[in-house]
Amino acid sequence: MSNESGSESPDGPENNPFKGTPFEALFGAGGVPDLNGLDLNAVMGQIQSLMQPYDGPVNWQLATDIARRTAAAEPDPSPDQAAQTRVADALRLADHWLDETTSLPSGITTTAAWSRADWIEETTGVWRVLVEPVAEHIVGAMGNAIPEEARAMAGPLIGMIGKAGGAMFGSQVGQALGGLSADVLSASDIGLPLGPTGKAALVPHNVEAFARGLDVTEDDVLLYLALREAAHQRLFAHVPWLRAHLIAAVEDFGRGVTLDLSGIEESLAGLDPTNPAAINEAISSGLFEPKQQPSQTAALARLETTLALVEGWVDEVVGLAAGERMPSAGKLQEAIRRRRAAGGPAEETFAALVGLELRPRRLRDASALWGSLRTRQGIDARDAVWAHPDLLPSAADLDDPLGFRENLGGPGDSETLSDEAFDQALADLLDEENPQA
Repeated sequence: MSNESGSESPDGPENNPFKGTPFEALFGAGGVPDLNGLDLNAVMGQIQSLMQPYDGPVNWQLATDIARRTAAAEPDPSPDQAAQTRVADALRLADHWLDETTSLPSGITTTAAWSRADWIEETTGVWRVLVEPVAEHIVGAMGNAIPEEARAMAGPLIGMIGKAGGAMFGSQVGQALGGLSADVLSASDIGLPLGPTGKAALVPHNVEAFARGLDVTEDDVLLYLALREAAHQRLFAHVPWLRAHLIAAVEDFGRGVTLDLSGIEESLAGLDPTNPAAINEAISSGLFEPKQQPSQTAALARLETTLALVEGWVDEVVGLAAGERMPSAGKLQEAIRRRRAAGGPAEETFAALVGLELRPRRLRDASALWGSLRTRQGIDARDAVWAHPDLLPSAADLDDPLGFRENLGGPGDSETLSDEAFDQALADLLDEENPQA
């Protein structure tokens, strides 16, 4: 309605400071909430469920509760003492076999057989470190969607949006972790050190389900997975920079997160705010899914390359350890390779959540690279490459896995990287990085 001068009324839609944002539908002219047609009890109930107090960018209590409920939707028996002993014996034998195939000593201090619920509880601490950098930027982007001129009118709403965003993110994290708990076979199954340092663990119920799809005895499957878990533990225990390197790649990825605000606005416009089920469905389907930017592509490439190198090294040393001892080793190696390369629904859920796919696409190339290096230069030279991140093969090296450090020749070549030569090369590299030191 126009005033006498013919201009728009101050109460008209053109004066809504939230116009063009995801919050336009909720606020009327002048930033005043438009409550017409809303069931306030339903709205407040939905808000209350999202506003439970918590610290940080993610409601981790909510995430853990949802993850445990998701895991409990199917039978999740707690491993008994017999299962604990069986896992411990398999890991002890695996560690013994690996002594012959790698120069890195054992990294296992304790062993465990976990239920799916145990996996959720034991790995949540590391998931917090991995997820929060991304969540912080996404939740911040939600608050930044409000234009500057509307923030004074929004008042406490800004804080409510942040809390609600953290709760929404927690809900998605919980669903993703609950789904992953049904797929994972060990503490290090996805190539990251998720469990407590030095604790090697398998998930017997999931191992049993995995074994049913193979023409291999369950004992062989358990031992092969114990070899992989023990190899991961050695690598992460004795390559001290590796954990921080992987987490830094995730943090770099998180810094570039942006949201498709126009897409969120369009989705919210079609939602019934009195229908909590519809809101939850929209969240689960990726309402706040981050959009990848060019700056994130490099971080993602670094992460994928490092994951491939980790999984390729594990594949190489486990293949050596099991090759002549287990007739089923080749079949199990191929099954694991396909499983890791393909991922599954739970990993797809996590990818939709933070934009990261936790699978090594180039596992075979990385395994071939490590095997070629070991054939030409020996086990010690192969493992010495992990001494510093700048010595690691690059994505370009994975394009030619048999040519990595080819100029160093074979075991009898005078240019083979001896311990002394390696130490000197590493010292020179560090001097170049810190010229004033």
